[in-house]
Amino acid sequence: MSAMPEVKSADPSIEKTVISTIVLGFAADPMTRWVWPDASEYLRVMPRFVKAFGGRAFDHGTADITEHARAAALWLPPGVEPDETAMDAAMEGALRAEIAEDVGAVMKAMAEHHPHEPHWYLPVIAADPKWIGQGLGALLMKHALRRCDEQGTAAYLESSNPRNISLYERHGFKIIGRIQSGASPALTPMLRARR
Repeated sequence: MSAMPEVKSADPSIEKTVISTIVLGFAADPMTRWVWPDASEYLRVMPRFVKAFGGRAFDHGTADITEHARAAALWLPPGVEPDETAMDAAMEGALRAEIAEDVGAVMKAMAEHHPHEPHWYLPVIAADPKWIGQGLGALLMKHALRRCDEQGTAAYLESSNPRNISLYERHGFKIIGRIQSGASPALTPMLRARR
């Protein structure tokens, strides 16, 4: 029996590889593919969006990966926010006019659901589809939540895929709302209280 893969912090030198894993992992995600249904547009924009949304994790040593970056989670420590300017730049010109208003409403609701207390934020967690079902997501969650518990800090995320909600619930996250606008898929904000 092989040992469980370990979780380590991604060195900034492999940032591109880590982002590629996340882009692959979100390729069938309801929210990202609603925003970018065209495959080539998705592949063009999503790497920039991931870097803007969670890339600051690389600066803080909180871009967690499993062996060979088969799965990755970009955690932002308390007080660290996504790069909204870069997110807007990634979206500009890559957003279909008919969904722009709904995307704006979803982003606004995301900001409103963020806890006011200090918390760790998980913008993205994903596995390369080739390695899904190997327990890598659970491994990444356990690793990060141990850090939260040591610090006595809450953790927060928005699930963009209903299939992942049970994973988060198993790790102590509770649904605190529902974000949806117009024809958009639902986002599920989830909070894990500090322990």
